Amino acid sequence: MGGGVAYSEHMKSSADVQAPAVIDSCNVRLVDPERVAAVHARMPSEADVVDTADVFGLLGDPRRLKLLVALLDGELCVCDLAAVTGMSESATSHALRLLRAHRVVSVRRDGRMAYYRLDDAHVRMLVDLAVAHTEHTDAIHPERTQ
Repeated sequence: MGGGVAYSEHMKSSADVQAPAVIDSCNVRLVDPERVAAVHARMPSEADVVDTADVFGLLGDPRRLKLLVALLDGELCVCDLAAVTGMSESATSHALRLLRAHRVVSVRRDGRMAYYRLDDAHVRMLVDLAVAHTEHTDAIHPERTQ
């Protein structure tokens, strides 16, 4: 082909390519073995970590979070929660069933009416802290216009 240098001569061999430098690596196996042991001892079981991550996943949905914020003031029926959040009653019921299955909310029935409330003080604290955190910090959201 036209007297040029062959393509393969321009390719670098794996020996010519340097691996990226590892910037954050430990030179020793453990820096503080006692502290590592203490943290390891209090680490929740894998099942508990997964369950906790599921709860945070539930709180990560803006529609479900609106429902929980609405319940900070006390119990409300599905119709009222739908009105407060702007969701349909069907979507509200579906979200509440999911939250109830994970023991984030509980229900009280009065005839055909279902009244929902936050399940316990821990849930209230999680929601309160999350809202308070966002109210006093400026989150960086490059996808949002200023």
